[in-house]
Amino acid sequence: MGDSTYPEIGNGWSASFPRFREASAPYIRDSLAGLLRDVSIQQIHAWDESIGPLQVEVGEVLSHDPQADSYAAILEYQLPLEHRRPDVILLIGGAVLVLEFKGKREPELADLDQASAYARDLRAYHRECADRTVRAALVLTRAHGHLGERAGVSIVGIDAIDGLADDIRVDDATPPISRAAFLDPSAYRPLPTLIQAARELMESGSLRRIERADAETGPTLKYLTDVAHEAARTRTRHLVLLSGLPGTGKTLVGLQLAHARFLDDLAVERPGGRPTAPAIYLSGNGPLVQVLQYELKSAGGGGSAFVRPVKAYVEMYSRRHAAVPPEHVLIFDEAQRAFDADQVSQVHKDGNSDGRSEPEHFVEFAERIPEWCVVVGLIGSGQEIHVGEEGGIGQWRVAIEQSRDPGNWVTHIAPGLGPAFEGYPNHRVDSRLHLTAELRYHLATDVHAFVGRLLAAPADPTLPQVASALEGDGYHLRITRDLDTAKAYLRQRYKGEPDKRYGLVASSRDKHLVGFGVPNDWNSTKVVKNGPWYVEGDEDELGRSCRALRTCVTEFGCQGLELDAVLLAWGTDLVVESSGQWSNRLAKQYQRPSSVRDAHQLRVNAYRVLLTRGRDATVVFVPPLPVLDRTYAALVSAGFQELDHAVTLR
Repeated sequence: MGDSTYPEIGNGWSASFPRFREASAPYIRDSLAGLLRDVSIQQIHAWDESIGPLQVEVGEVLSHDPQADSYAAILEYQLPLEHRRPDVILLIGGAVLVLEFKGKREPELADLDQASAYARDLRAYHRECADRTVRAALVLTRAHGHLGERAGVSIVGIDAIDGLADDIRVDDATPPISRAAFLDPSAYRPLPTLIQAARELMESGSLRRIERADAETGPTLKYLTDVAHEAARTRTRHLVLLSGLPGTGKTLVGLQLAHARFLDDLAVERPGGRPTAPAIYLSGNGPLVQVLQYELKSAGGGGSAFVRPVKAYVEMYSRRHAAVPPEHVLIFDEAQRAFDADQVSQVHKDGNSDGRSEPEHFVEFAERIPEWCVVVGLIGSGQEIHVGEEGGIGQWRVAIEQSRDPGNWVTHIAPGLGPAFEGYPNHRVDSRLHLTAELRYHLATDVHAFVGRLLAAPADPTLPQVASALEGDGYHLRITRDLDTAKAYLRQRYKGEPDKRYGLVASSRDKHLVGFGVPNDWNSTKVVKNGPWYVEGDEDELGRSCRALRTCVTEFGCQGLELDAVLLAWGTDLVVESSGQWSNRLAKQYQRPSSVRDAHQLRVNAYRVLLTRGRDATVVFVPPLPVLDRTYAALVSAGFQELDHAVTLR
C-alpha cells in the first residue's frame, strides 16, 4: 500500500486525511461492507452514525494544522495474525491515536479495557509503534465533549476528536509514520499464546520473531545451545535447571530447544540410524499435555509426538531396564514439581518405581543414552500444588550424586537455585538461566510482584500502587460479588474477538462455590475435557469451550496454561481473618494429610496459580458469604476495581 491520496482497501480501509474528508460517507461505508464478512445491520448503523461526524473532525484538523495533509485514517484495521479490528486508527505525524466507538452516553469498564488493550498491543508488538506515542480513546457517540480520562484512555464524544489529535501532535516529536509501513502485515508480530507457539513450531519448525521475547529469552536459548554442543563434543552429561516466574518464557525456550534442528547433526548414530527426534519435551502437567495434543492432532500422530506425559515416560523405561531412549535432550517441564519417591510409588502402583523419585529415574534413563545427554529442568517458583511435590529441587542433586557415574555430570544452575547445589563439583551458576521479564502479560511487568505481595500480606500498603501501575500498563484487575456481572463483563470485553479465550477457574479445596453456580466439585471438573475447553470457541455446539463460562477448571487444570482473561471464583478455602492474615481453616481436608507438609502453603500456591493465568485480566467473583466479606474488602483495598460501580474519571 502506498501513501497516495487515494483510499486503500485491504487490511482495513485507509486514506490520507484530505481524501478521507472528501470521500462520501456512503462510499466509505459500502467499501467497509465489501471488505468484511457477515456485516450486521447494527454495524451498518454504527458506521452511518460515526463516519460523517469523524470526517467533520478530520476537516477541523486539516483547517488549522499545516502538516495534516500527510496524516492518515485507517478504518477497521485488522491486527495481523488476529481477528481484532480497532474501529479507527489515526496516524498523526509520528503518533498513533486509536479510537473505539460505542453507541453509548456513559462509559463502561469493559469498553475502556478493550480500547486500552488495542493501544497496549500496538505499543508492544507493532514495529512502527515502538518508542512512539500511542494513545487510546473511547468515543461515545451519544455524548459530547471531553468527559475525562481513566488509566490513560480518553473518554470523549465525537466532537472532541479534533482536540485529541491536536494534543497528541503537540506531544509528539518523532518522524512521521508511513501509512504503507504501518499497514505492512509483517509490522505487527504479537506474542503467541502457548498453544499458538506449539502449533507454529510443529508446522513450520520455527517461531515467529518477536523483538521483546527474543531480547529476553535469546541469551538463554543460546546458553542451552552451547551446552548441547559442549556435551556432544566432550561426551559428557549435563543437568540444566532453568528458573523463572510463570509467564517469563520458560516453556517457549523449552519448546524451541526441543525443535532445534542443530540437534540432528549432534545425534549419535545408533544401530537403526540416527534418532529422528533427538529431543523430547516431557511434562507432569496432564492438562498441558492434553491441550497441546488436542490442538496439534491435525499435524499428524494425534499431536502425541510433540509433548509426552512424564508418567508414561517413566513407566516405559522403568519397566524396560535395557531400553535406551532415542533422545539426547530430555526437557522436563515444571521440574520443581517432580514427585518424590513416596508419591512415585503411589502413582506407579505396578511395582516398577524401584523406590526412586522422578529425578532419580530421569538421571538413570539419561545415563543409558550413548555418549552424551542434556537434561533440562524448567523450574517455576511457588507452584507446588500437588501432594508429593514439596521435595523441591534438592531431589535433583540427590539424583546426580546417587547416579552410576556422578563424575561425568556437569550441572548448570540459575543463581537462585545455587544453594541446593552448594559444594557440588562440576557446578556452574549463570544468570542467563533465570528469566525475569514477564512476557505473558504483554507490557505489564509486575503481575507476579502484585500477586506475591497480596498472598504474603493482603493489607500490604504498597499493593494499590502496584495495581495502579498494572492498570497503566493495560493489565486489568476486576472484582464483583455477582457472578452474572463478571460473565457479562468478559463477554462485552471480548465481543467480536473470537480468538480470545476466557474461562471460569476456582480452587479445588473450596466447598461452597457450587451453591453459587461455580461447578468446582470433583464430579463436575473430572468430566471437563481440557483440550476442547482451551481450544474450541463459540462455534462448539457442545458448549465445551471455556468461553461458554459453563464449566470450571481448578488449579490442577490450569497450571502451566493460560487464558486471555480468567474469571476466578474465590473460595472459602483461603480467607482473610480478623487478624488481617490469610487462613485455610475452612478448606477441604486432604485424603492423606500425613503426606502433606504444609497445607496452608499449598493453598497459597494454588491461588498464586489461579491469579496468574490471565494474559489481559483477572476478574474475581467473591460469593456474598459473610465469611468472605473481609476477603472482598481486602481485594478491593489492594486495587481490584469493582464492576458494580460506575466508572470514575479524572
